Amino acid sequence: MSDSIYWNESSPSIELIALNRMGYGHTPSELERVRQLGFKNYVEEQLYPNENQDTVVLQKLSFTRLHIGYTHKGNKVAEDRPLQYLQSSIPQLWKLIQSGDKLSYEEKIRPLQEVRAATWLRAVYSKWQLREVLTDFWHNHFNVNAAKEERIAATFPVYDREVIRKNCLGNFRIFLEDVAKSTAMQYYLDNVSSKASPANENYARELFELHTLGASYYYNHLYNRWKEVPGALTGSPVGYIDEDVYEAARAFTGWTVANGSDNGKGEHFPDTGTFLYYEGWHDHYQKRILGTELPPNQPPLADGQKVLDLVAFHPATALHICTKLCQRLIADQPTKDTIQQAVRVWNENQQQPDQIRRVVRTILLSEEFAKSWGRKIKRPNELVASFLRATQTDFIPDASFLWASSQIGYHLFEWPTPNGHPDTGTYWLNSQMMLARWRIMEVMFQDWFKSCKINWQQLPSVTNLTARQIADQYLKQITGRTISDKTQEVVANFLAVGGSIDEPPIGNTEEIQSRLKNTISLIGMLPEFQIR
Repeated sequence: MSDSIYWNESSPSIELIALNRMGYGHTPSELERVRQLGFKNYVEEQLYPNENQDTVVLQKLSFTRLHIGYTHKGNKVAEDRPLQYLQSSIPQLWKLIQSGDKLSYEEKIRPLQEVRAATWLRAVYSKWQLREVLTDFWHNHFNVNAAKEERIAATFPVYDREVIRKNCLGNFRIFLEDVAKSTAMQYYLDNVSSKASPANENYARELFELHTLGASYYYNHLYNRWKEVPGALTGSPVGYIDEDVYEAARAFTGWTVANGSDNGKGEHFPDTGTFLYYEGWHDHYQKRILGTELPPNQPPLADGQKVLDLVAFHPATALHICTKLCQRLIADQPTKDTIQQAVRVWNENQQQPDQIRRVVRTILLSEEFAKSWGRKIKRPNELVASFLRATQTDFIPDASFLWASSQIGYHLFEWPTPNGHPDTGTYWLNSQMMLARWRIMEVMFQDWFKSCKINWQQLPSVTNLTARQIADQYLKQITGRTISDKTQEVVANFLAVGGSIDEPPIGNTEEIQSRLKNTISLIGMLPEFQIR
C-alpha cells in the first residue's frame, strides 16, 4: 500500500469509490442506481458505452449556445451560436483554414472551443462516465496543445472524436497509428514537415519517451551504441537510446498532411487537411530501430508502421501505460502487484480489438481499487465537474465558464508541453493551486456567473431545520457519505454565523439563501470533498 494517503478516514462504499474513480463523482440518483445495479455490473455497463443512449448529453449538446465575439476587417460579430462542428470531417473543418485571412482567428479556433464545451457537458452529464475519464486520460497521454497552431484548433473535433474517443477502450497498436496519422499530432510535433535529410525528430522522441516505452527506459546516459544496450543483439533491447530516436524519425519521413503546400518538386499537395504519405520525402535507406534491421526501399508506410509495431509491443510500453492507468484509476503510487496484473492482461491481448477494455476491467476489479480511498486528489477539472454533479447544479458551459475553468490550473487541450497534465497530488496541492480551487467553488454561485445556477429543488429541503441538520443533509448529498461530527459542526457554525447551530438559521429569506449558497461552496472546499 502506498504511503501517499491524502485523507485518512474509513473507506466509503465501493459504489461511491467507483463513481469517483471511474467517473466525475456521484449524483444522488446515480449513487442509488449503482447500489441497486451492483459494482461489478456497473463496471461491465461502463465498459460498453453507447453514444445513442447518452440522451441527456445529446439534448444538452443540441441546446447549448456558445458565444463568439470579434472584430475582423471591419466586421463586428457578437452572437451565441449552437455547437456546429462536433461531427464535422477533416475536409469540412479544413475549409476554415483554406479561407486564409478572410476569416478571423476566432472563427478558425471555434471548433476547439466547441470541443471544450462538449467535454465539460459530458463530464457533468454523461451516462458513460468511465469513457469520459479515459478520454481525458488519453488526451493527456497523447497530449496536443491545440493553441499552438490554428490548424490543430480547427481540426480538433476529429482528433477528439475519431482518434481519442474511438480508441479509448480499443487496441493500443491501432490507437498509436491513428494518433501518428492525425492532423493534430502531425502539426503539434512537427512531423508534417519532416523529410529525408534531415528528419525532424520531435514526434519520434515523444513516441518513445511519452507515448510508449517511457522516459525510465531511456538509456543514452548508460550506452553510446545500440549494440551495448542489453538484449539489442537479439532484437530485444531493454530500452532505447538517441540512435533509436534518430532512426525512427527517418522512418516517419514523408508522413505528412495534404495541406496544399509545395512538395519541393514544382507541384502542390492536395488541400484537404487529411493524412498524406509522400514518397518523395521519405528516407528509403536501411534503418535500425531497437535492434531490428529495416531493409531499404520498403513499400509506402512500411518503415513507420514497423516502428509502431516495435514500440507498441515492447515490454516497457506495457509497464509504462499500465502504471499510468493504475495511477489514474487507483492511486498516485499503485502497488506492483496490481500493475503486474494489468501488464499480464495487456500482453496477453496485444492483438485483441478491445485490449484496453480488458486491462481497464482488470484494474477496476482489482483488490487494490476497492481499498484505495484517500490516495488520489481530484484534479481541478474533476473537482469542478464532481461539484456540479453532486449539487445537481444547472450548468451551461458558456464563455465565462470556459475562461474561469482555465484559471484553476487545468488547461483543457492547452497543456503547453507534450507530457500532459500531472497525475499526482503533489503538483495540485501547493498554496497557489489550493487558493484557485477554493476560489472557483465560491465563484460558481455568484449572481454574475451565469453558467451555474443552483437548482434548489435538487437539494434537501431546509424548511424548519436547524443549522446542524442542514449541514448534515448538505454534507451527505455533496460528499455522498456520512462526515465526522467535527466537520459537521464547522459547517453548521459557518451557516449559523454566531447563532446556535441547534436552531434554524436566523435572517430574512435573502440572507439565509446567500448563506446557504456559501455553505454549499464551503463543502466543496473541504478536504473530504477534494479527495477521491
